[in-house]
Amino acid sequence: MRISDIENKSFDLVVVGGGVTGAGIFNEASGRGLKAILLEAKDFAWGTSSRSSKMVHGGLRYLKQGKFLLTKAAVRERERLLKQYPGLVTPLDFIMPVFDHYGPSKASMKIGLSIYSFLAGPKTKNRQHKSFSKAQALELIPGLRKENLVSAVGFKDAQVDDARLVLRLIHEGCLNGGQAFNYTKAESIERNRKGYVTAVNAVDTRTMTQTELKTKAVINATGVFAENLHPSPVKGFHIRPLRGSHLVFPREIYPLDRVISFMHPEDTRPVFLFPWEGSVLLGTTDVDHDRNIDMEPYMSQGEAVYLLIGLKHILPDLDISLDDCIASIAGIRPVLSKKKVKASRESREHVVWKDKGLITVTGGKLTTFHLLAKDALNAAKKYLPKHLEKKQYPDISSHDPNDGAHEVSKAVRERLYGRYGSAAHLILKNYDPKTFSRIENTSTLWAEICYAAEYENVHTLSDLLLRRVRIGLFLPKGGQNLLDDIEILCSPFLPWDKKRWENEKKAYIDLWKTYYAPPGKRNETV
Repeated sequence: MRISDIENKSFDLVVVGGGVTGAGIFNEASGRGLKAILLEAKDFAWGTSSRSSKMVHGGLRYLKQGKFLLTKAAVRERERLLKQYPGLVTPLDFIMPVFDHYGPSKASMKIGLSIYSFLAGPKTKNRQHKSFSKAQALELIPGLRKENLVSAVGFKDAQVDDARLVLRLIHEGCLNGGQAFNYTKAESIERNRKGYVTAVNAVDTRTMTQTELKTKAVINATGVFAENLHPSPVKGFHIRPLRGSHLVFPREIYPLDRVISFMHPEDTRPVFLFPWEGSVLLGTTDVDHDRNIDMEPYMSQGEAVYLLIGLKHILPDLDISLDDCIASIAGIRPVLSKKKVKASRESREHVVWKDKGLITVTGGKLTTFHLLAKDALNAAKKYLPKHLEKKQYPDISSHDPNDGAHEVSKAVRERLYGRYGSAAHLILKNYDPKTFSRIENTSTLWAEICYAAEYENVHTLSDLLLRRVRIGLFLPKGGQNLLDDIEILCSPFLPWDKKRWENEKKAYIDLWKTYYAPPGKRNETV
């Protein structure tokens, strides 16, 4: 269904932005009984929320900056997410080598981790942190730099498939009566004579059909695009787009069962080498993004060199280069800045702006999206209906005995219910040994592609392969060799004729080569 097909175009709340912040607001609003609609100008999770470091963490480094409340809120949210989304948000071990010539000392790390564990609360399962001797560090991190090595510390955080978190939040919001549309832009906001919000003018970017949505409350959660709808009300205080980029390597290059966290020798910024979905990622950077934010961001050659220099410093004997790289990922952080300082020193705290029914929330971290949602809805409270009946999410702990779950392992079942919520039964009830096989060396099942094509508002091949499933990031050349197989598998679910399929495959390959290929291997048109 397209937005122009909606019969009743009056809403309690219009949420603009389909990243994790907007999805979290939409989810919370629908759960509170509000008639809510979400509009995303591109695809759900198109921006930063599919390009993060995939980590659900409290921001250990913010303790150094004295941001105790930010750290406390984040670690408490981490624990909540681990409990609420098993199979999607998963525990992850970290290890950080300690050197005597740069970076934090062993004593300061022990103090910081003790505070970190304390802030997580007395009931947390992830309270533990450990100290390792030099010998233990060398055993746990094969090839680790011996020179100046003192010891290592270990701690626990968590990991998530960021795009799947967004999609699950939206799915559950729709189950509670909300409506969500991708490729639908909030072009402008209508106000009455007193300046209060009365409507949003939305445009279907595929057909350019315009639709007016009546509402008294709009929450602008568009990240780096936030000032397009709501210019900053504070003089000299604006969004500073900062790019964070990652390199993706095959797991075989350096098998990992935990994150190696280290300080880059050039600027002591934290960098991570971590496992994700059968691959190994190296990131992240923190640089000003001076390109058009409407275009797909991409990693620069300088960022890649920076990351590899850091990796070579702690793993000097590891024979690795950009030739080994499968893909690159770049995202733009919506950081609020009053005065430009070093990018890595900018605050990650969020802000809320209010303007007679238009509420803007921007900044913040992936981990704390739920807190941003509550702050935004609280700011919009006077424009929203009162005494609404809260709704309950479906119980996904039980399943239909005929849904095929008995045919798959407990780990696969948990993964599917984590990523798809109650919709996992739709995948499991169509159990077929062929579609429940893994796609090459990834963790993704062919059945997931079928489900996404049929149910998840896929409008382009990029939507399917870069966000609904992530194989475009894990497979050489973005999985180009599988596109014909995907066409055969998904043709029953996507209303594309042969010409459209050929155009989609070409567009996907061109986009991947231009924006996701490793630096030095991509098209030279960027």
